Amino acid sequence: MDKERLQQLNIQLKGMAIEDAIPFVLKNINGRKVFSTSFGIEDQLLTYYIEPYADFVSVFTLDTGRQFNETYDVFQQTLEKYPSLKIETFFPDEKDIREYVHKDGINGFYNSIESRKECCRIRKVVPLQKAIAGAGLWITGLRAQQSANRETMEYLEWDEVNQLVKFNPLLHYTLDEVESEVKKFEIPVNSLYAKGYLSIGCAPCTRAITKDEDFRAGRWWWENGKKECGLHIHAAKNN
Repeated sequence: MDKERLQQLNIQLKGMAIEDAIPFVLKNINGRKVFSTSFGIEDQLLTYYIEPYADFVSVFTLDTGRQFNETYDVFQQTLEKYPSLKIETFFPDEKDIREYVHKDGINGFYNSIESRKECCRIRKVVPLQKAIAGAGLWITGLRAQQSANRETMEYLEWDEVNQLVKFNPLLHYTLDEVESEVKKFEIPVNSLYAKGYLSIGCAPCTRAITKDEDFRAGRWWWENGKKECGLHIHAAKNN
């Protein structure tokens, strides 16, 4: 998509309420629209706002095979809250998993950053690419407050890797605002959240955090530096 057009849309989106921003973007971006949910608190709030547009947005999740039981619980609770909502699940390729385990071991991701990134690629990135193939718009629950490398994001960004527009409706929400709306609308939340799991990924790679730790400190806690799984590779601004 033309970068100048994205800039114009971003200017219009500034200050726009989320209930207005979502239909505005759906109208102005061409192609198939998809929304990825991991059932974290941000995605749960976003599901609430997207559900009225379920006929126009395909909702999907990635099942890595190493998730918490509590994540499956909130998956089921979400389907029960929104009976008409369909959530498609994408799984990693069995052959890729077998080869990884044979080479690196069942928990090889602890051995090196390279091995961990390969596990994320197999279990997350490859299934994601299948889920968003041919889409024109990918809606995410990313917030600027989540990590330093997300602070420079825009509401709408061109994703060069996946060749589509990425839409971050909750970009300027604070965590307090997310929690407040989730409570107000009685939205189901992963029970691990109240136990300090603010960012929930695979069970072997996620721990609870203390109140003084960074939002994503519980993800791949044995590693240092910027920690991402490869799903959201943030490029430079569109200007």
